[in-house]
Amino acid sequence: MERQQKMLCCTGVGIVVSLLVLICSLPAMADERQLSYSEADDLFAEYEADDRQPAVPDPLYWFNYSMYHFNDKLYFWGLKPLAQGYKIVAPPVLRRGIHNFFYNALFPVRFVNNLLQGKITSTGNEFSIFMINTMGSLGFARIAQDEHGFKDSREDLGQTLGSYGVGQGFYLVLPFLGPCTLRDVAGKAGDYFLNPTGYIDSTEVRMGVTALDVVNGTSLRIGDYEALKEASFDPYIALKDAYVQLRQNQVEQ
Repeated sequence: MERQQKMLCCTGVGIVVSLLVLICSLPAMADERQLSYSEADDLFAEYEADDRQPAVPDPLYWFNYSMYHFNDKLYFWGLKPLAQGYKIVAPPVLRRGIHNFFYNALFPVRFVNNLLQGKITSTGNEFSIFMINTMGSLGFARIAQDEHGFKDSREDLGQTLGSYGVGQGFYLVLPFLGPCTLRDVAGKAGDYFLNPTGYIDSTEVRMGVTALDVVNGTSLRIGDYEALKEASFDPYIALKDAYVQLRQNQVEQ
């Protein structure tokens, strides 16, 4: 009986987390302006300010279009209501602190990819940021950036591959995971092994941590995806163009 209850618990949590992981699909890339280091601000800035788009084919258009609408409904019917309820009970200072904690925990991804790209200064900066923020606040505050002037160097394996000349490939929209390119699919797979969350032994704890990260992050950016949809004649194209341009600009930096 105890084993059956545990299996049911894991299944239930898994369903919830699957809904939550949808954050990556929508413009999961937009924090409040205080969190200026978030990709979300970059994504919407690119959409608003840059009409030049690199040519990325979309041979799976009908699949991608269907998955976009699938993720869209999951956001409005599942993730957004959860995040709105969470936002009511969690004050902004707590939510920003949790966001900072998870950002700090992804230090291995940024450190390794800066190193792989030969960005020695940025690699050192990332190490300093991690040490200062961890020792000063366990990662809940941006002490290094706000008080000591360190700059974030957000790098991931998709950008590293791009810096080596690997093209973006074709465009994809995956269920729950959202917009990406073939290159970024490979990048996300590699970065997974640098994410400390993946090494949590307990499945229930790992899913709970993931759920907290996703719901908390979503609570900080409710309204950004809605704004993009309202401002776009075709939200699918708008999101695709913004994502592709953002990733191209990140590689070129």
